[in-house]
Amino acid sequence: MGFKHLFKAEAKWSSNKNEKGFVSKNHEIIIEGKPVLSVSAAKAFKGDAELYNPEDMLLSSLVSCHMMSYLYVCGQNGIEVLSYSDNAEATLEVEFDGSGRFTEVRLNPKVTIANPDKIQLALELHKKANQLCFIANSCNFPILHNASCEVG
Repeated sequence: MGFKHLFKAEAKWSSNKNEKGFVSKNHEIIIEGKPVLSVSAAKAFKGDAELYNPEDMLLSSLVSCHMMSYLYVCGQNGIEVLSYSDNAEATLEVEFDGSGRFTEVRLNPKVTIANPDKIQLALELHKKANQLCFIANSCNFPILHNASCEVG
């Protein structure tokens, strides 16, 4: 292993009931030097639908990390990326006992590049980006890619 980085986060929650009489799952995530992140459970789990939830953040982490890894490998290969967007989806399966897990994530990156001769390479580099992505390498479920690329 080359080197290690340590990341820290603090969670703060206190007991109170929401407007429906359920114990509120709203809490804060505090990371030094950054704005406080207000979080809850997903609406399906009696959380506040207006706040981020851990499932949102896991999917967002995958989307963001894949994009940054992709931009890195494109730079290494002389591909000028003009724009990048992704409408990703994640499937969470919940068991009758309340346990659950993500079973797959589907990334749908849409990339616009400058050079028409590099479209095929730009599409192939999503595989390399996935191999480099810190978050993808930490997951135990398939991360599928349905990438598209056009010239701008």
